[in-house]
Amino acid sequence: MKLSNRLKHIEQMVTSRYTHIWDCCCDHGFLGAALLKRDAADKVHFVDIVPNLMATLNTHLNRLYSHIPSQWQTHCIDVATLPLADYKGTHLVIIAGVGGDLMNEFISAIHRSHPDMEIDFLLCPVHHQFALREKLIDMSFSLKDEALVEDNQRFYEILLVSNRANELAPISPVGDKMWHTNCDVQSHVAQKYLTKSLAHYSRIQQSNAATGGHIIQAYQTVTLNRNQMGLEKHLG
Repeated sequence: MKLSNRLKHIEQMVTSRYTHIWDCCCDHGFLGAALLKRDAADKVHFVDIVPNLMATLNTHLNRLYSHIPSQWQTHCIDVATLPLADYKGTHLVIIAGVGGDLMNEFISAIHRSHPDMEIDFLLCPVHHQFALREKLIDMSFSLKDEALVEDNQRFYEILLVSNRANELAPISPVGDKMWHTNCDVQSHVAQKYLTKSLAHYSRIQQSNAATGGHIIQAYQTVTLNRNQMGLEKHLG
């Protein structure tokens, strides 16, 4: 199955090998299947809370990957209750396709349940990106990588983070690395996304003067410079 531009970028950001990768809110399992196909982990876990989806996915995986049953597993559970402690090794938790607020709830629950485990999270919220970043900063998470993607006329931020603090790799509330580009296409995407974000939070502030002001100020610190170094972020 051909991946969408969004899922393809998420899949490409898995560059380290993990013992366990958890594809959460996996829907039809396209992302997890791509990771399973390229042997990105010792085991890929497919997680969704919808029983019918998971039954169909389990049948599909059994048909395609019955020769490697030890390398995948399905879980019909709430993402907040991932049984990470039952599986030894390194973990990457991928959460995509839900909003930043719900994503915050999932991450907070996982972090509370496994405070002594080092866990990487690969996140792609459909909205409330700023709130997600603020929560990650509040929990002292650190940034490993980030990207900005346009897919089907929508914009997506993709963040690869660790639950371990690293003062050399802070998370920015508006993004940092994702504003850097070396091609005109990505420069255009970044410009459109910045313009859209400022317009969105300006509308929020107009309807509620007490809301959105600090977010607008944060995005106003982003300066787009079209040069060999790409887009650079300058704090005012």
